[in-house]
Amino acid sequence: MSEHLDFSLSLHRQLAPNPDEQFCWSPYSVASALGLAATATGGQTRQELVTALREEPSALLDVLGGAAELTAGSAPEPPVLAVANTLWAHEDLRIEEPYVRALKDWPGSEVRNAPFRTDPEKSRQLINADVAETTRDLIPELLPTGSVLPDTVAALVNALYLKVSWSQAFDDKATTARTFHTPSGAGDVPTMHVTRRLDYAAAEGWQVVGLPAAGGVEAVVLLPDDGLEQAEPGLDAARLARLLGAVKQERLELFLPKFKVTGDAELTRPLGALGVRDLFTPAADFSPLTDESLRVSSVVHQAVLDVDEKGLEGAAATAMMMRLSAIIREPDPIRVEVDRPFLFLVRHQETGALYFLARITDPA
Repeated sequence: MSEHLDFSLSLHRQLAPNPDEQFCWSPYSVASALGLAATATGGQTRQELVTALREEPSALLDVLGGAAELTAGSAPEPPVLAVANTLWAHEDLRIEEPYVRALKDWPGSEVRNAPFRTDPEKSRQLINADVAETTRDLIPELLPTGSVLPDTVAALVNALYLKVSWSQAFDDKATTARTFHTPSGAGDVPTMHVTRRLDYAAAEGWQVVGLPAAGGVEAVVLLPDDGLEQAEPGLDAARLARLLGAVKQERLELFLPKFKVTGDAELTRPLGALGVRDLFTPAADFSPLTDESLRVSSVVHQAVLDVDEKGLEGAAATAMMMRLSAIIREPDPIRVEVDRPFLFLVRHQETGALYFLARITDPA
């Protein structure tokens, strides 16, 4: 789990370096796309991807594969999780059979054809339609117009959809307008309220609240004692792991804003900062995938996360485009008022895989 946390926090800092800016992305989706690429590459290209991911694809697959199946449980609304890992290839591109076999180990894997060379726009529409279907139309257009070029011959695409209800819903009637202190000033936002026993820790300058959801999913609020701008840079994987491991059941009075947050990023430069460089050059080694000389032209990512009284709904997608080269008597509740910028994780409890990592600075 520590490797996945380290990767997630390291790339988060590259994607959203300004703690005042609201942002959301999916470590699960990006790690899936990079893991598929690591399986498709060799030599220095593969090593750079493994270094960025902090672990071998086989170890990563244990985490991501375990998080791709949710327990049914007894929730009134069953949890919904959809994962698709698709290799889109032009029909003339010869795919190595060992890679096709390796791809089958990944959840929701499939190889599909698209007419990249003859009809780039139709290929773009096919990929977008497939992503929209997986994400229940929360991400209707992952690839913008012009993103599929005439020399594009393949794409590795991950799509993720998650909808789970809280183990115990918040009462709609208890939601009221409360003050939230954004970086630009204070304002009222719809804020949920509950008093109940929840996982809680106060340590190392942070308050941690765990919100159990259906299917073995858990949301985690990370509220800094001081400003997020000062606290977030010091949150490394080791500290986050300690915080997640320090929680124990306490009786809380929790005030949590409802919110919807999105994120949209091109990952070439952020991945370069993590040492992934060969992938984007003619030196890229895709020999495990094909005998053609390929390089990645772009890596695009979108995510959306919506949190309310009933639960949470989120979707994410990542596309790697490839071109030819040349509680007994309860004590008084601990009061946790989330009234300033905070971090919000959605994770699979058993494996620790992070479905979403969001910074909330203005939930209005």
